[in-house]
Amino acid sequence: MGNLYRFVEPVLLFLLRRHGRAYGYELAGELREYSLTDAEIEVAAVYRTLRQLEQNDCLTSEWEVQGSGPARRVYALTARGERHLEEWLAVLGHLSDAMARLVREAKPLAARDRETSRGVKRGVSAGRAR
Repeated sequence: MGNLYRFVEPVLLFLLRRHGRAYGYELAGELREYSLTDAEIEVAAVYRTLRQLEQNDCLTSEWEVQGSGPARRVYALTARGERHLEEWLAVLGHLSDAMARLVREAKPLAARDRETSRGVKRGVSAGRAR
């Protein structure tokens, strides 16, 4: 399911839209709530995606220094990032519709196949009992 890492991007864009500004570790912490896999998303993948989004002008970052603590990078969405999120939402909407259709149509087939399988097993068992 490694290709699901691609879906980290729209989630990060969404979280930045929701928060306005956020630190990378905050985004990484919230990512699991919206991820498409039960597998743990590596924090390094989050930061790689953030760097790529910044290189593509979808977000900006700056170092923030508060008090005596270490400097932390804070991220914010750009106008281009807003448009990119809208593109992702359109793609994900179509994907969601297609997946819902697949599940809706596949469930009855799977149930029918289970029933057929049970009937065959019962028939084999009944045949041996004779």
